[in-house]
Amino acid sequence: MTTLFLLTISNIFMTFAWYGHLKYKDSPLWKAIVVSWLIAFVEYCFQVPANRIGHASFTAAQLKVMQEVITLAVFSVFSIFYLREGIKWNHILGFLMIVGAAFFISRPAH
Repeated sequence: MTTLFLLTISNIFMTFAWYGHLKYKDSPLWKAIVVSWLIAFVEYCFQVPANRIGHASFTAAQLKVMQEVITLAVFSVFSIFYLREGIKWNHILGFLMIVGAAFFISRPAH
């Protein structure tokens, strides 16, 4: 549960670092880079412990897929409410495929 919480917080910061500046296209690029970098530093302060703690229970592949599913969920909410961009059927289909990947990666291989 700690890993899931930390990865979610990490992804919220990551999404703002990577895409938050798109709302401020009139701002100079150098400012967007500096602000994004500062936000990304906070993101790493949650992401690194999440993976360290999570690796006690999950494989690296499981952690990566978990992170991707969280990223898409966080990005979907961000896209709709912050950027005011919609999510289309093909986005949802792609998201479901990644959820399927998470299911298969979390199964034990025999």
